[in-house]
Amino acid sequence: MGCKVISISRALGAGGEEIGRDVAARLGFRFVDQEIVARAAEKAGVSPDKMAKAERTPPLIHRILLHMGTTAVEPAGYIPAPAHTSPAYESLIEQVIRETAAQGNVVIMAHAASIPLAGESAVLRVLITGSPESRAARLAKSGTKDDRKARKAVADSDREREKYLDRFYGIGAELPTHYDILLNTDVLSLSVAADVIVAAAKGD
Repeated sequence: MGCKVISISRALGAGGEEIGRDVAARLGFRFVDQEIVARAAEKAGVSPDKMAKAERTPPLIHRILLHMGTTAVEPAGYIPAPAHTSPAYESLIEQVIRETAAQGNVVIMAHAASIPLAGESAVLRVLITGSPESRAARLAKSGTKDDRKARKAVADSDREREKYLDRFYGIGAELPTHYDILLNTDVLSLSVAADVIVAAAKGD
């Protein structure tokens, strides 16, 4: 049976969005990325910009707990240990991911969708990555950033991905086993990477 949902996680500069759109077009699937944030924002009654910022930024209580957890206190005082938190907006993003997947025939880009969808039937979880050097070179070649800014953007994005997985899902280290397919665009062209995903989705 072919896959009805493809979740694509990607490192910045690895070509993930281009691959995802290509895969969606070939399979006749919807391509969903920012729609996740927009629908979560609608459920929360806030603007998409506010929801997007909330997705990127740890909630205030989480930042306070992290600070308190690294601050010396009197033995008699009770300070809760830093913990993974799931405020409403985080739960809403996951809810929208699940609702989107339930509709089927969709490529879901980013938002760590592969994690909550693990174990679901007819779901193919993909990670598209590459070395920091090649990803920075791809960004610089696109003309949006010079070499120095491209390298910084890749490093910053990689750190944010780590924080995101930890904050939303308590994952301290991203593992190959979180995905069904890993594609390295250092050695695979974007079209070949799309070929692999399409073949896997069809069960070829």
